[in-house]
Amino acid sequence: MAFRDFSAAEPGARQLQRSLERGRLAHAYLFIGGHLQTLEAVAQTLAKTLSCLRPTRAGGTPIDCCDDCANCRKIEHGNHADVHWVRPESKSRVILVDQIRELIREINLKPTEGGYKTAIIVAADRLKVEAANAFLKTLEEPPEKSALILLTTEPARVLETIRSRCLRINFGGDDARPLESGQADWLARFSEMAAAEQKSLMGRYRLMDVLLQKLSEMKAAIEADLTARSPLQQYEDVEKDLREKWEDELTAGIEAEYRRQRSELLLVLQRWLRDIWLHTLGTAAERLQFPGIAGAAAIARRLAPNQALANLDVVEATQRLLHTNVQEALALEVGLLKLQL
Repeated sequence: MAFRDFSAAEPGARQLQRSLERGRLAHAYLFIGGHLQTLEAVAQTLAKTLSCLRPTRAGGTPIDCCDDCANCRKIEHGNHADVHWVRPESKSRVILVDQIRELIREINLKPTEGGYKTAIIVAADRLKVEAANAFLKTLEEPPEKSALILLTTEPARVLETIRSRCLRINFGGDDARPLESGQADWLARFSEMAAAEQKSLMGRYRLMDVLLQKLSEMKAAIEADLTARSPLQQYEDVEKDLREKWEDELTAGIEAEYRRQRSELLLVLQRWLRDIWLHTLGTAAERLQFPGIAGAAAIARRLAPNQALANLDVVEATQRLLHTNVQEALALEVGLLKLQL
């Protein structure tokens, strides 16, 4: 993928090209967006452009990759000697200090196949404090001809010491965007069930089943997608150490993407609960985020505004809890039982 393949409406990609054209590439970037897959694609395209053998130029300066030369193909397949990726690998799905130390060692070596050394840290919000601290000096004083790119879908969870040392670029807004068809169908079903009287424990557990089924479907789709795109599917005869590394990266990538999509689904639920709260206040329909989802008004008639508002706090607390090592099903069960419907 080249910069020319990104939408003309994507200002982040255009900003990077302008920086390349003016010779003002930042030493460290923090790419922020709603989908890690998109951020990885942009980071990979920037890495290609910096190492491309036949780049598109403006005023003699490379501003896009050819996406076809040997270097571009190697970067596409994840086996370029000057491009290094770091992903959460441990059982707790965090980036450990040993991974960062190895990255620092690699990034300080001179480029062997291109003009730049590029380091890409996926899910920078998963950096352990020790790993983040170990990376600070490199962020402040990066090696010559190096590019450091950090990716996150949760910038608030990236340490301020890291954020302050990077140039932040946003790729796509994540606020109040329209529901995808799968999310809309799921929310309509959830809302319809919730609108029925929820006084019995059995009713709450039916809602729990709807949520868990959706999460299970999401994880299966993520596993299928990332497994299909893994280098494990492209290269069968690889050394044991490299295969194990790719396997760890795949497992960590699946978990990270699942956590992101789970958080997004709970955010959809929170936005729906916000509509219920607005209904209790008699707010005009144009302020609702999901006016086409039935059930919210019926639930609102059973609640006082303070009860509806408390539901928003419940989902927010559940989101925070899920960022710990708590058992997922238990955290969701407690959250659903606390909701006033």
